[in-house]
Formats: sequence, C-alpha cells, structure tokens
Amino acid sequence: MAANDDDDGVGGDGGDYNDSHRAFVQAFLARGTMTFDEARPVMAAIFTAYYGRPHQAQDVTEADFHSYVAAADGALSPFDMAIRSGTSQQHTDDGRADRRPRRIYALVNTTSDAITQLATTHSADEIAFVKRVLDALFETYNRPRQEIMAITSMQAVRLHRPAAGAAGGAPRSPEDGPAGAAAAVGAGLSMAAAERTLADLVQEGWMEKSAAGYYGLSTRALIELKHYLLETYNEEDEAEDDAESDGRRRVKLCAACNEIVTIGQRCSHRPCGGRLHDGCVPGFFRAQKAKCCPRCRREWSGADFVGERVVTRKEGGRRGTRRSAPGRRATAVAAAATPATPATGTPATATPTTRSTRITRSTRTSRAALAREDEEEEEEEEEEEEEEEEQEGREQEEEDDDDEE
Repeated sequence: MAANDDDDGVGGDGGDYNDSHRAFVQAFLARGTMTFDEARPVMAAIFTAYYGRPHQAQDVTEADFHSYVAAADGALSPFDMAIRSGTSQQHTDDGRADRRPRRIYALVNTTSDAITQLATTHSADEIAFVKRVLDALFETYNRPRQEIMAITSMQAVRLHRPAAGAAGGAPRSPEDGPAGAAAAVGAGLSMAAAERTLADLVQEGWMEKSAAGYYGLSTRALIELKHYLLETYNEEDEAEDDAESDGRRRVKLCAACNEIVTIGQRCSHRPCGGRLHDGCVPGFFRAQKAKCCPRCRREWSGADFVGERVVTRKEGGRRGTRRSAPGRRATAVAAAATPATPATGTPATATPTTRSTRITRSTRTSRAALAREDEEEEEEEEEEEEEEEEQEGREQEEEDDDDEE
C-alpha cells in the first residue's frame, strides 16, 4: 500500500499526523469536494513529495484514501469543520443521472448552514433570491404529480424580485414562517443580477446545470443543506415509519443510502414515499427476489422518475406530437399573424408601413399568443393535478373505510 510503506506511520488510524496529512487537508480546502478518483493523483503527488520517491495514481488505494479522510476529519473537528460524503446525482450528456453510485466527499461547516455561509460572499438580496429559488425547487416544482426539483434559467430569473404572484414560482409571504419572511424582505435583484447570481452559485459549486438547461442543487449543497431542507420543507409530526405519511413529505430520502433524492426513481404509487437514486437501484434490488418498493412493497416499475426527466420526457413526447400535427399553439400563432378582414367580407387593406415595422408587430403578436398559450397550458395542468389529487384522496378514504370495516 503506497501510503503505509514507511516507518513514520502516515495512516489516519493510529499513525502520526504529519505533513502529508496537512497537504491533503490543504488540497481539500482548495477544492471543497473530491471523489476517490479525483483524490488519487493528488495523493500520489503528496506521497511522491513526502517519501521522496515516485508514486503513481493507480498505486493509491481506497484504504489510503479513507485513512487520510479520517485523519483530516479529526484534524478539522476542533475548527467546527468535517468531511462528509454523499451519493453523486451528477447529470450525464443524455440527461440521465450517473448510473454508477459515486461518493463525493465535501468539506462542510458543522456549526452553520450553507445559507449562513453564503452571507459572507453574497448580499442580503442575493441570499433572499437563493431562498426563493429553494422554495421553487422544493415547493413550486415539487408536487405529488411531478417531483421535478429543478428549475430553468427563465423560471429562476422570474424570482428576481419578491413580488407575490410572480410567474414561475411565487415566493412565500411573511405569514409562511421565518423562511418566507426572509424571502420577502428587500427590493430584490435586477434580472441581470439574478442571472449573475445563478452563474455564481454554479461556479461556487452550490448548484449544477444539466445538459438540458435545468438548475438543481449539487451534491455538496445537498450534504450541507440536508438538515435545513428537512426542517424547512417537511412536517415534523409526520411518522417516519408510515409509507403513506412519508409520501407527503417534500424532501424524501433514498431507501438505500438514506440521502436526499432530487434525481432518481420513485414508487409508481404516488402517495408512497419510496425513492431510490439511479445509482443505488442496481445494488438495492440485486439482493432481493423481486423488484418491489422498499416502502409499500408494490412492484417497482423503474419508469417513474424524480428530477428533470419528469419534464424532459414529456416535452419529448409533445415535440413528436407537434411534428405530426399542428397544435393549439401553432393555430394561435397563425391566427395572430393573419391580418383581420372587415365585417363586410372584403379583403383587408394593408396600411402603409415599413417592412421592419410589420415584422416587429408580427413578432410581438406571436409572442403574446405564445404567452397566452403557456398560461392556458399551466392552468390546464394545475386543474388536472387538482383533479388527480382529489381522486387519490377519495380512493384513500375508501381504502381507510374498508380497513375500518
């Protein structure tokens, strides 16, 4: 083993804490997060410098890595810092989550949440914007019918000001508790400032942007914000051992690794809280006789998702339908672009305008028609969701009545 072939004792368990460990801690401080694969070349360089002989990345074993993580964690503990790990939910080019469960190790502050830490580098209005984005991720775009927990750039920018009723995820009011009150304070940001803040969050490693253009919390953010998210968006009086009650929680945990799931698979029975990361699915069902939900024991379909795939797959189907036949949106745009005729039935006489003016008017009319169409689609989806929730409520009441009988 590359790290333990010297008499000085460099292991994290029982060995002396030395300069190689300090270099490892410095590497962690510089990066914030590391995986085992990312740490191997770093540790090989440290071993080469410390032992005075060449070490290759492939010489570094997982035992070496975990030994150094344990030593670094112990050294950082007096400074209220720790190294914690979480399952990777990183997107691949096709929009699917990483199928192989990778552990990401993050350096976290144990005495303050990530929101407080952001206050050292971001203004009060930017922090309020971040909280509105979190509300959108875990409330507006996280419903029983669609657990998206991701947001587009346009949806996020619409939250630049704390105006009630803003499209794309209205921020909560002061009546909704401390988080809502904090989100409603301040004049807000300009749209350009909101875009910059969003880009900064990605650059700082708090958020990730997928190939499809959706923003979601990074693994590091989920590790640091776990307790904050559970306390803010889950009801405390819900029983953890009740599958139906757990299904009403907004933030759900993976049945395999017990970490927050924002990208993965869900039980086909909507009220059930059974969730699994994509990377945890193969190993979880490998030791079981049948693919059943870990909560309600119903059959696990593997076709019910959590994350942006809820939207991207549906949009892919809609695009295919629109290619084969013109939809209502195309009809609305065509109607908006068609000149109106007088009541007499005679052809309309064009007014003497320039070509650029006609193009501008046509573009504005088309955009207005598209906006109206978007609003109608959103209203229809909300109505369908309400109807489905009412139907599920009636079915649940009938099941409860049958159980009582």
